[in-house]
Amino acid sequence: MSVNVSPQLTLPPLSLYIHIPWCVQKCPYCDFNSHGQNGELPQQAYVDALLADLRQDLHLVQGRKLHTIFIGGGTPSLFDANQIKRILDDANALIPFSDGIEITMEANPGTLEHDDFSAYRAAGVTRLSIGVQSFSKDKLNLLGRIHDQNEAQTAAQKARQADYLSFNLDLMHGLPNQSFEEAMADIDTAASLNPPHLSWYQLTIEPNTLFHSKPPQLPDDEDLWQIYEQGQQKLAALGYEQYEISAYAKPGYQCQHNLNYWQFGDYLGIGCGAHGKVTLPEENRIIRTVKIKHPKGYLTADNYTFEQTEVAQEDRALEYLMNRLRLMTPIPKQEFEDRTGLPRDVLKDGMEKAKQRGLLTESAEHWQLTNKGHMFVNDLLTQFC
Repeated sequence: MSVNVSPQLTLPPLSLYIHIPWCVQKCPYCDFNSHGQNGELPQQAYVDALLADLRQDLHLVQGRKLHTIFIGGGTPSLFDANQIKRILDDANALIPFSDGIEITMEANPGTLEHDDFSAYRAAGVTRLSIGVQSFSKDKLNLLGRIHDQNEAQTAAQKARQADYLSFNLDLMHGLPNQSFEEAMADIDTAASLNPPHLSWYQLTIEPNTLFHSKPPQLPDDEDLWQIYEQGQQKLAALGYEQYEISAYAKPGYQCQHNLNYWQFGDYLGIGCGAHGKVTLPEENRIIRTVKIKHPKGYLTADNYTFEQTEVAQEDRALEYLMNRLRLMTPIPKQEFEDRTGLPRDVLKDGMEKAKQRGLLTESAEHWQLTNKGHMFVNDLLTQFC
């Protein structure tokens, strides 16, 4: 029996994203806000700005503790461990950390002195995400990576020795001229290093990248499908559970920060070009923030927020689904109402059409994508545009 009471927005868990924008060099496939290193990095000044940025966002915390932190880039491992520790210590003083907080930092094998893994761990980082991409010398060169296959393997081994609670290896498939055998060999090599988490995703050509202006020769659709299908089976046989479109984990090692994104949780974003999303229940609003993009402007700013926009009520359902449908788990109807402030009935017509096409099933409490639905997520989303 349904009750005609309008749902109310509730405060979801709160995460923090910290962006460090510098890399040794820009990769030809990368469309992130990153800048090639040119001389000595302004580590002290940038951390000062990050903390000032965070202080300006404290009114958005609304009494919550931090659930997860993700330090991304760029290449955060270009900053020394003392600066990372200062960020985390000051953040904890401003916003209390929850017990067992997950703190992830991205690192690239070619830029991290492997003896420093333990220093980042001592600074408070609990989880590393290592940008391997491939273990093939040829493919690493094509991708513009500055590390070789031996450095990639050493990085994973050192992460384990430094006693991180977890670490992730980023791995791409569908690389220029990549054969099926080469893609499977990358999975085998990664699995031999026994990472608790693997991100395995297809290379896509994005606008405003070198690959977009000079496209490489990529595998054809038939080869891509074979790589994807067989790769999924191989990862499952190796004990990795797919819990998101491109994320695979051993039991208990899912990335909590990314789960909060996909479950339409809240996150503050600090640093050059960082994005945030925050729920304001008392005002019945959901807002998105974007910080000043270029380091020079960011370092001299008085107000770090470049743009703040509101997620209109008519857009909330689609935005929720665009995130939530990335996950393999059932979608709780109550979560939809709590995170959007909308009644579940606004999805009724679209979900009914999806059910008729075999894209999902429904119970009293959940919607669940079928295997077919996971293959046609973008098609399903058109039902709610």
